Amino acid sequence: MICFSYLRVEKTSFSGLKYKGDELDMAHSNIPLSKLLVNERGKVKDILLKGRIRRRLLDLGLITDTAIETLQKSPFGDPIAYLIRGTVIALRSEISSQILVEKV
Repeated sequence: MICFSYLRVEKTSFSGLKYKGDELDMAHSNIPLSKLLVNERGKVKDILLKGRIRRRLLDLGLITDTAIETLQKSPFGDPIAYLIRGTVIALRSEISSQILVEKV
């Protein structure tokens, strides 16, 4: 499983990722959906979830290359409202952090 959380490069290189100084340049990389800021848009690239939750997200139309936009965050930051195929869906951070997107 891939887990993104404030990645920093320390004398290591990652194939396919470019970095500036000690911060990764993730402009062309997949990031967790939970890291999109309000009003940012992305395209779904991978869903790392398994089982019923994955099936439910697929049923809701959250498939590869689906456009998604962050609408708003709750006062404490969890859950977050997303616009997916014309429908507003609120996801908890534990779920949205396992959905990889590419910023557009």
